[in-house]
Amino acid sequence: MNDTRPIRFFHRGAVVEVSDAAPTRTVLQWLREDARCTGTKEGCAEGDCGACTVVLGELDADGALALKPVNACIRFLPTLDGKALFTVEDVAAGDGTLHPMQQAMVDCHGSQCGFCTPGFVMSMVQVYERDTARAAVPTRQQLADDLAGNLCRCTGYRPILDAGQR
Repeated sequence: MNDTRPIRFFHRGAVVEVSDAAPTRTVLQWLREDARCTGTKEGCAEGDCGACTVVLGELDADGALALKPVNACIRFLPTLDGKALFTVEDVAAGDGTLHPMQQAMVDCHGSQCGFCTPGFVMSMVQVYERDTARAAVPTRQQLADDLAGNLCRCTGYRPILDAGQR
């Protein structure tokens, strides 16, 4: 008899229930293989490059949604229980309108090969949501610090930082 309860989390507008997942199954494996959300990329599989960045939502002590970027390649699926998972597929509006961070990346030419772009977008979505709620605009240095876990080997960081500041 299996006494483990399913993992439950919010993703793509619904509560997802996953039963019998191996405790070492990663969020990235689940996203790409089971949920078929292939926008989240595997780069290093060690949590160093940020290509797999997703945003987790969790209620804070005041009942407000707190967002945090995490590396899906080293985050185990069971740790999603009771949280919300947001990926690059989730940030555009239902009518196809890009999220302001996605549009800024386009406008500022912040992507070249595109492999790292979803991770950068998700890190910047978290910054955008955090700073919009505080009516703040990050300095270039603050933005660089927020993006420290994301690596780009093609574009360089100037257009990415320009997009973040826009």
